[in-house]
Amino acid sequence: MSGPAAETPSAIQICRIMRPDDANVAGNVHGGTVLKMIEEAGAIISTRHCNSQNGERCVAALARVERTDFLSPMCIGEVAHVSAEITYTSKHSVEVQVHVMSENILTGTKKLTNKATLWYVPLSLKNVDKVLEVPPVVYSRQEQEEEGRKRYEAQKLERMETKWRNGDIVQPVLNPEPNTVSYSQSSLIHLVGPSDCTLHGFVHGGVTMKLMDEVAGIVAARHCKTNIVTASVDAINFHDKIRKGCVITISGRMTFTSNKSMEIEVLVDADPVVNNFVKRYRAASAFFTYVSLSPEGKSLPVPQLMPETEDEKKRFEEGKGRYLQMKAKRQGQAETQA
Repeated sequence: MSGPAAETPSAIQICRIMRPDDANVAGNVHGGTVLKMIEEAGAIISTRHCNSQNGERCVAALARVERTDFLSPMCIGEVAHVSAEITYTSKHSVEVQVHVMSENILTGTKKLTNKATLWYVPLSLKNVDKVLEVPPVVYSRQEQEEEGRKRYEAQKLERMETKWRNGDIVQPVLNPEPNTVSYSQSSLIHLVGPSDCTLHGFVHGGVTMKLMDEVAGIVAARHCKTNIVTASVDAINFHDKIRKGCVITISGRMTFTSNKSMEIEVLVDADPVVNNFVKRYRAASAFFTYVSLSPEGKSLPVPQLMPETEDEKKRFEEGKGRYLQMKAKRQGQAETQA
């Protein structure tokens, strides 16, 4: 597959070494750090592509991240190689697929740590509420375009469904019991500053994902009180832009536990405190899955969640359904490869 012009490649790679401030106390790189690098690569290649033809200038904004599995942990001192490629374009969106490799620079060993699919939309620099048209890419095979169109329609439908069912909020509870939803639920309040934003005044998607992962990690650690790492992220939907000067509240709550994993729902609400005409709104939402690790890096059993209210029990059953569905999908893939 190639871009619309020879000087605008449809694939790029960025890399950097992992530092102590990228990792937790056990030396494992935060999932949010990896997600932020993935989004940076996606934003670069999609913005380049959307400005590859003469016309109104634009910046590509993140609309959705498909399910992302953390296949292998990355550690301090390793080099992350993030490769991004445009794989499909619709009239108003760009699909970018990203692979992350970690390299041990002492031994030269490389391993695949992440795969991700991201969707971007081009926003006009003159009016960031205006979505522009995307230059088409040239496909080497007709099947690539057909497969891409199916992925586009599927994510579009799911994004709309998710937006409508994300109206609730996380409420604090006094003196909660251990292993309950209320015991581990956590919130982070953040004032959006210039360093969080693009040159055009709205928050980078990678900044939002890093904060979401941070809150999810706190919930997981509070629940099991061990070292925890991100195992996967279900689709992250960005429902609306977050502008500079907003106060955002990132809330996380446990929804489901299996024997060795925890599902955490994370909600991002934006409050434009300097604008009396805009009310608080839901900006993003996602489900994160975490696992508990021993000091030796071995997987540990997870304390079972005890849902109390009817809403918590309903969310638990929905989380169980997602867990069983993904488990069956992985087993089917393993049997196919065998």
